[in-house]
Amino acid sequence: MHAPLLTPEILLSAYAQGLFPMAERRDDPTLYWVSPEKRGVIPLDGFHVPRRLARTMRSGRYRVTTDRAFPEVMRGCAKPAPGREQSWINDEILRLYAALHAGGHAHSVECWEGDDLAGGLYGVSLGAAFFGESMFSDVRDASKVALVHLVELLRRSGFILLDTQFLTPHLAGFGAYEIPREAYLARLHQAIAREASWPSI
Repeated sequence: MHAPLLTPEILLSAYAQGLFPMAERRDDPTLYWVSPEKRGVIPLDGFHVPRRLARTMRSGRYRVTTDRAFPEVMRGCAKPAPGREQSWINDEILRLYAALHAGGHAHSVECWEGDDLAGGLYGVSLGAAFFGESMFSDVRDASKVALVHLVELLRRSGFILLDTQFLTPHLAGFGAYEIPREAYLARLHQAIAREASWPSI
């Protein structure tokens, strides 16, 4: 089903119903709605940090911020990378989520190596739910460090749902798993009925 001309308000309403938009390709202006039969989620209380990544975290190699470089993180997620030559993030997605960010509903976590953006992630918050959209790394482990910080921020701030949309082997290594659409919607409705405030670091 193709998405109509979207506004931030329509987009938030769609998220509340378990839908999100994607494009087929970076150069395709058309968006369509997605509602997977099985949804990937990361358990905030059962998040697993691999041992090598824990060492990277302790090393202090990266400086982590939130909402300091949202457009740059989105563009980093959209650019070609080995194994990901094509992207579902087109110009319309960039426009819509920039508007969500301006309205306080889309957020980024950035990892910096010195003054250089090494990686990060972005997503949408609604009630006590956070919908992870995409992540990227220009330097090893940068997006993973961002994810660890995201989970800690969500825990501290009263969030109860971290939606990853789809399950990947990469995310499964952190404890992510799939649940049926009906179970996801029940969790979603519980989460968006609660209050949680996005933190800044």
